Formats: sequence, C-alpha cells, structure tokens
Amino acid sequence: MSGYEHDGEAVRGLPGHLPAGEQILWQGAPDWRTLARSALHAHWVAVYFGGLSVWNIATEVMAGQSVLHALTTGVLTMLAGSVAVGLLVLYAWLSARTTVYTLTNRRFVLRHGVALSKCFNIPYAAVASAGLKLDSKGVGDIPMGLAGDARIAYPHLWPHVRPWSFVNPQPMMRALPNAAAVAERLSLQLQQASAAADRPFVAKPVRQPAARPTAVQASGGQPAAAQA
Repeated sequence: MSGYEHDGEAVRGLPGHLPAGEQILWQGAPDWRTLARSALHAHWVAVYFGGLSVWNIATEVMAGQSVLHALTTGVLTMLAGSVAVGLLVLYAWLSARTTVYTLTNRRFVLRHGVALSKCFNIPYAAVASAGLKLDSKGVGDIPMGLAGDARIAYPHLWPHVRPWSFVNPQPMMRALPNAAAVAERLSLQLQQASAAADRPFVAKPVRQPAARPTAVQASGGQPAAAQA
C-alpha cells in the first residue's frame, strides 16, 4: 500500500526514536482471521444471516408466495449478509495490517488505527497484572490491567482491549500468534519492573484448552500471565 500513512515512521510502530538505553525486544501484530472471529464475530453474523434467509424463505412460502419469490428473498438476504461479513473481514484485515504491538525493555507500545492512527505508550511500571488466553492453535490474547489511576478510554483502545472491561479498560494484545512465548517475554519484563518499584505483580495460570499445558512458565518458574 504505497503512500500508506505509517511509511514515514522513524521507527516502525513507535511515535519516535528510542531514547538512549531502550531497545526493542519484540514486535508483532494480530492474526486477521482470528481477529475477525474473536473481536468482530464475523462467524456469528454469517450464522445470523443464514438463519434469517431460511426464516424469510419459510415465511414467504407459508404466506402463499411462489417458491421462486421465496428463494429470491432468501438469496437477497444472503447477499446482504455476505456484504456485512465481507466488511467485517476487510476491517479485521486492515486493523491487523495497521496494528503493531511493541515490547521494549521499558514499555509496551500499541500503535493501531485504520482511519485515524493512535499510539499508546504504557510503561511496565503502570501495569499491575497481565493475562493470557490461548486457543487450540496457540493464538491468544494478552490483556494488561493498569495500576493506580492509569486509564485509557475503552473506545480509544478497541479492538485491542479486553472485552467488557468498561470501568477499568485493559489494553490487550489480541489474536496474537505464538502468544505464550510473547506472554513469557512480557512477564519477565513486568516482574523486573515490579521488583524495581517494590510492588507485587499478579501472575496466575493461563486459560487455554485442556489438551494444552495448564500454565506457561516464565523465568524463575513463575506463571507467565494472569487469568484472562
């Protein structure tokens, strides 16, 4: 996408050059297919329009309309559903393309936005807890509970925010491939930051399918993330 607004970034995914002593440890982005399903619920929209199409055909036939008329109504409903699902999938693709999650040795940076780009710097000292939820393919979500009075408005973070956390919005790396390894890296940085600040960091077992291990271990034998 030539001329795309982030092409001129001094450092990809960051609002400017790194200060002296700071270094990038990891960068990543959501998987757009998982994002379309988990954040935008495109599959449920498809199911809804499929059911609505069947309902429309049945009601047309019971109302005495011809089979051709009923089928036409059903097809039009399915076309409308296809457009809706297509728009959701397109948004998920664009969102994944324009999102960069960055872990440095000092902070987590979220840059996202399809029409309007936003960038949030979250120092590790401002993170009180972190979580990890994995699916059967190892793709997962990593929400972060903010400490003290630190707040970022839910709409500003969406879709990179823990669902339903309206009162205390939790920034979240969403639909992340190889999420367990990222959670382990994040956990290590958060534990180091909490030790330096002499405050506790919450770390609990991971939510994941029963067939997978029950927890992701970080350095020192501590669980990598709090329950999502």
